[in-house]
Amino acid sequence: MAAKIRAAAPGDVSAIFSLMLELAEFESLTHLFVATEAGVHDALFGARPSSEAMVAQDEDGRIVAYALYFHNFSTFLGRRGLYLEDLYVQPAQRGSGLGTQMLRQLAALAVERQCGRFEWTVLDWNQQAISFYEKMGATVLPDWRIVRITGDALEELAGTTALKTE
Repeated sequence: MAAKIRAAAPGDVSAIFSLMLELAEFESLTHLFVATEAGVHDALFGARPSSEAMVAQDEDGRIVAYALYFHNFSTFLGRRGLYLEDLYVQPAQRGSGLGTQMLRQLAALAVERQCGRFEWTVLDWNQQAISFYEKMGATVLPDWRIVRITGDALEELAGTTALKTE
């Protein structure tokens, strides 16, 4: 029996959270991991969900992969897009076609929702993932860089902005 891919349900949050931690370990970023199960539940199933997820279950019903995604917006296209925050497949399941199946389902969802694009980021050292994505028809954009502000710097910027707008 092949893996079953489906929309995540509230009862999946614990398994998704565990896979998120595995992803942080794989990327050597556990020092940045501060997510909680409650926060993930709220993001996916709270009063104002900010994201969606799909999961893949193996033949024994264990969740072995997840994709977390949400909508963004392109001013140039004048349309929303689908942004893939995470796609994680446990190492034992890699090479089985599961990642490809999940990307195809997400692409179909983007088309169904009339999104102008489907995009995500990849770490520059993860050549295996880059090659996989390019094989799927994706383009890795060399001229765009992620800009991020978090923690104390975010708090400081918010305080400065609030002072200027008063």
